[in-house]
Amino acid sequence: MITGLFIGAIIGLVLGLTGAGGSVFAVPMLILLLNLPVDQAVGVALGVVSLSALFGTISNWQAKYILWIPALILGLFGALLAPVGRQLGEQLSANIVLLGFALLAMSIAVLMWRQATGSPAQSAVVRANAGSGDQDYKQPICRFNDSRRFNLSVSCIAALLASGIVVGILSGLFGVGGGFLIVPTLVFVAQVSMRQAVATSLLIITLISGTGFFSFAQHNVLDWQLLSYVCLGGLFGMLAGRLMANRIAGALLEKLFAISLIAVTLTTLARQLG
Repeated sequence: MITGLFIGAIIGLVLGLTGAGGSVFAVPMLILLLNLPVDQAVGVALGVVSLSALFGTISNWQAKYILWIPALILGLFGALLAPVGRQLGEQLSANIVLLGFALLAMSIAVLMWRQATGSPAQSAVVRANAGSGDQDYKQPICRFNDSRRFNLSVSCIAALLASGIVVGILSGLFGVGGGFLIVPTLVFVAQVSMRQAVATSLLIITLISGTGFFSFAQHNVLDWQLLSYVCLGGLFGMLAGRLMANRIAGALLEKLFAISLIAVTLTTLARQLG
């Protein structure tokens, strides 16, 4: 019970602080600390990530930060492709899925470290409450018109669709919510503020992870008691993360995230494959 609450709190905390990344901690921590099989870890991760993201989405909805058009495009196609990722995972051995997840997690860690080291000012891209960090990027693919509505050009729709497809498959395959892809996509492709990007990301994570979770639950047996403890911890973690977000420097947060992610991933690999 305590371990489940702790894992959930970490997942929710990272989601609340960054708007992304909590899910990439979930699978290795569930395997390492609770000795769950890879498929069970993926199922529980999808459940806690979707519920924690939903909790964050509700408050952002009330604050009117969510961008609905990108959310619907990314979320719809991501949700449609999440079951495909799950089915793909069922065709692969547990070790292959774990190695693929490890490669993904390590890539994310390296990317976040390089971003924090090379461009500290841009590291706010993953901060949940970087409201003062609204930035306009040159030549965005998706643009706003004078009434602050999206001009849905062919290139804009294509970029959002492609991102949704990739995020959906990764979500179903590895149990990740995809926020580490969604937030940068919205900021660099759609020319939105950091606050809007994270708020929209949490809604998309809710849709994609939720779809992946329900698909998983229909075809697999889950430990619902464990899931309830992890989800409860996730709600408290999300609340704490949102309260702490303005008090931690973005670059420092990314570096700590990267180091922790590498450590957890390598430890899990050594334990499972050793």
